[in-house]
Amino acid sequence: MWARKYVVSLTTRDEAEMLRQNKGLIEVSSREGRVNTAQKLSQNLSLSSAQAWSRTETLLSTEIRRHGINPDLINPWEIAADSHNLFQICLDAYGDRTTPRRLSVLVGGEIGRIRQKYTANDPRTLGFVSMQFHYTGTQLLEHLLPAERALFSPYLKVMDDHLYMPLKAAYEAAANYDIGSIVLAAVQQLLAASTRIAHAVCNQVCRLRPNYNSYSGSLSSPLVRISSVRDVEMFQVYLCLCALETSIRSVQQELFPLCVLLYPRLGVSWELVQEMLRTMGWEMHEQLSPEHLAVFYPYLKALTEMFSLEVFQDTREWA
Repeated sequence: MWARKYVVSLTTRDEAEMLRQNKGLIEVSSREGRVNTAQKLSQNLSLSSAQAWSRTETLLSTEIRRHGINPDLINPWEIAADSHNLFQICLDAYGDRTTPRRLSVLVGGEIGRIRQKYTANDPRTLGFVSMQFHYTGTQLLEHLLPAERALFSPYLKVMDDHLYMPLKAAYEAAANYDIGSIVLAAVQQLLAASTRIAHAVCNQVCRLRPNYNSYSGSLSSPLVRISSVRDVEMFQVYLCLCALETSIRSVQQELFPLCVLLYPRLGVSWELVQEMLRTMGWEMHEQLSPEHLAVFYPYLKALTEMFSLEVFQDTREWA
């Protein structure tokens, strides 16, 4: 269900028509063009990784002491090495013309292992890994032509999604259910609608806050829009995991601490998070059957209460 959400490069009629009309895209999408793009990115990977860690450290270094994170758990060489290895997998897949959908299946186990590694002692360390990967990808895209960026961006999204979202844990929890389970059916319906819901939520929040600016720019900017859609999808995947585990544990131990670490530094206010959760609830009400919505309701309610303004009212710089 999750893999189906990704655009399959160079397989649809629309894409074939686009290729016929755009000579530049034809060249970069050929086998030779993809290999050349992958080689170009590989040559710039080390530098981009170093620049990404500098940005990650600038963003989060002060949070280590403020949040009481054991600095021994933040090993920049190890984080950079793991990020580098993931990018190499991504570049190899792109050069081999593996589709983003197929990459989503192939990479799940490896990224799941990395997530488990970093969340074992303190889930907040995953924030450093995800920001390192995100900034490395941002740096790499600057080396590409527009046509190359269009083709390579879905591969980055696959990797980004798996790093931010507990997909492997959700798969493992889902495997414990019978095929006719109401919980499994509810999760399938939400995953099928998750991207549609995410875009609707972001559209509504942009309308409510047209002048809002985060650390990376306005809510309507392409870069912030991509991250915002991913975050709304991330909250939905955590809701799925809660329903599958019949527990709010993953939100308490992983999602909430990560958001408290990252959102204030990224210029995301808790009022904005509240608006996102309210709108997400409305969209879920519209997209899901009453029977399936009931599966998620207790966890959506708990999630909304956990991120309520009352929780942060004594912490002025986070409000």
